[in-house]
Amino acid sequence: MARLAQTHGLTDVQQEILSTVRDFVDKEIIPVATELEHRDEYPQQIVDGLKELGLFGLMIPEEYGGLGESLLTYALCVEEIARGWMSVSGIINTHFIVAYMLKQHGTQEQKDHFLPRMAAGDVRGAFSMSEPGLGSDVSAITSKAVKDGDEYVLNGQKMWLTNGGTSTLVAVLVRSDEGHPEGTAPHKSMTTFLIEKEPGFGEVRPGLTIPGKIDKMGYKGVDTTELIMDGLRLPADRVLGGVTGRGFYQMMDGVEVGRVNVAARGCGVAQRAFELGVQYAQQRHTFGKAIAQHQAIQFKLAEMATKVEAAHAMMVNAARKKDSGERNDLEAGMAKYLASEYCKEVVEDAFRIHGGYGFSKEYEIERLYREAPMLLIGEGTAEIQKMIIGRRLLEEYRFQG
Repeated sequence: MARLAQTHGLTDVQQEILSTVRDFVDKEIIPVATELEHRDEYPQQIVDGLKELGLFGLMIPEEYGGLGESLLTYALCVEEIARGWMSVSGIINTHFIVAYMLKQHGTQEQKDHFLPRMAAGDVRGAFSMSEPGLGSDVSAITSKAVKDGDEYVLNGQKMWLTNGGTSTLVAVLVRSDEGHPEGTAPHKSMTTFLIEKEPGFGEVRPGLTIPGKIDKMGYKGVDTTELIMDGLRLPADRVLGGVTGRGFYQMMDGVEVGRVNVAARGCGVAQRAFELGVQYAQQRHTFGKAIAQHQAIQFKLAEMATKVEAAHAMMVNAARKKDSGERNDLEAGMAKYLASEYCKEVVEDAFRIHGGYGFSKEYEIERLYREAPMLLIGEGTAEIQKMIIGRRLLEEYRFQG
């Protein structure tokens, strides 16, 4: 039989792109991922390879120098990359959320200025909603932009920026009460600003500081940071779309793409965990035979493979729904929720199959075991996804009695 998680109905171009990415993952990522991860080292050589493949421009329209591919193609590429090392998929995810937001909501000047350089990989994107005290409650954002002549002055502290140090363009969501009377709903008085900065840590432009990397249990290699704005001045033409008050909706549109991405990452990590588990089960012998011949292990492998298939199918469905131009928050929420939960379960089963060796850093499954939990909280926790799913279901199945 063919390997798990096949996608039917792909074009020849899509198949060629995926074949190229998979070959790159097998040759350039998997052999070095665990060593780099243990050193928490940014995978510069891998990123340079992705740049040469044109992946930073995968979803950016051809008129701006990109490949003009669909969200489905992007999600399937992310799935392959996460199968090699989830941190690498994070490097391109935030980049694409910002590029997508620019493509969908940016002014023509903003598109012309940023998208060609983003497609080439010369400008790397990061985006920022969260703050130290708010968690999933985006309406509680306290970072603020105040109009001062032809400029805005931004103050506040943001949290959990993937690519915070290595990025050169950050999309930041802040409050902007200017033009919005007192009593306006919080989500209607938020604005997304486009901040250009130097890569690195410390003061990366006047009024903007990236303190340093946050030390994490997993998801290493990629830099996760805070962002501190203290009198940061930006011209008015760096308001995404040119109009204040639309930031919340712009960010939520980007997050839908991000949730499909997290689902794809969950699928990729789960696939790799299954591959490691089924391989080890055929190599390890107990009681005179390979443990794969024991019924208990076969049951685990059957459950793992079924979860990989189910998560992949839901992820593909969510991507295709977004590509069709339809609302996909229900499908994206379901895919993100299921894929992240199943990923955790598949990784744990592969860990159990490895027995004591799974606890050793010499085995790849140890790294996956630390990486999977990030997917449970990235782009919204399971509880947030269930809240979104529940509300949408009540919209679709509203009782008319």
